[in-house]
Amino acid sequence: MRIGLIAIDGCFGSAIASIIDIVRVADGARGDVDPRIDPIELAILGPTRRVTTTASMTLSVDHPLSESAEFDVVVVPALGTLTADATNDVLQSRDARSVIASLGRLDEATTRIAAACTGVFAVAETGRMHHRRATTSWFLGPEFLKRYPTVALDLDTMVVVDGNLVTAGAAFAHIDLALSLVRSISPDLAQHVAKLLIIDERPSQAAFVAYEHLRHEDPIVIEFERFVRARLDEPFNVAFVAQSLGTSRRTLERRVRAALNLTPLGFVQRLRIERARHLSATTDLTSAEIALRVGYANAETLRSLLRRERRRS
Repeated sequence: MRIGLIAIDGCFGSAIASIIDIVRVADGARGDVDPRIDPIELAILGPTRRVTTTASMTLSVDHPLSESAEFDVVVVPALGTLTADATNDVLQSRDARSVIASLGRLDEATTRIAAACTGVFAVAETGRMHHRRATTSWFLGPEFLKRYPTVALDLDTMVVVDGNLVTAGAAFAHIDLALSLVRSISPDLAQHVAKLLIIDERPSQAAFVAYEHLRHEDPIVIEFERFVRARLDEPFNVAFVAQSLGTSRRTLERRVRAALNLTPLGFVQRLRIERARHLSATTDLTSAEIALRVGYANAETLRSLLRRERRRS
């Protein structure tokens, strides 16, 4: 397998380094796992001859973007941004437009495209994610949905595979992305690499999501969150909440889904679980007492939800 890793000035140094290290360890260890596994080659693709990452790491570019089609997999790492505005600015830059244009010319029948974090935005700019499943940085989910409403965004899953398109979540999800590429070559090799590098399996982003940091500007959703956070110990009725906010149930459900990719009830359940975990870690309250404080009369209901979240994360 030939893997082309795209790099532009300002991309995340940790993203680049983690992918390089995992792929090179996999190539070095393949003979110990199965001698029949073909060599795994990795090269840097870019719009310029040298690029500098956020960590001031300077990379020599092995191939221009025009040669991207010669690789089996082309990987787009994080752009080095943490906000919607900064991501938009980078996407408009000359280097990023060159990357987007080169991705748009690839034939998915012969070249797999993989991306993580804000790199997924660059792939979405090509239009090839229309009506396809993907994930990205959880904290930029609302902005992603606003820009690309036809993408089936799954913010819970760490790595999403849809045909020849592979996407991963925020920042260190690049590790999971790299392992998924190795797994496509050999599951045994991926497991061996994970053991060598002490990488835990993390199939979900859900455990890392801090909903107060989700970036959206919908005033109804902001008021909805404030309203339910102040009343997590009370029974939840979406029609009552909608009426209290001066809107309709249908409008509230539609706006919450658009901003957070969750139903109102699903969002409230996540907030309750978040609050329950905090109380468990910072107080001496019993399970029954915590359950009452987050709106569950039965502690077993809360324990069941927590077990389900642990399985997902």
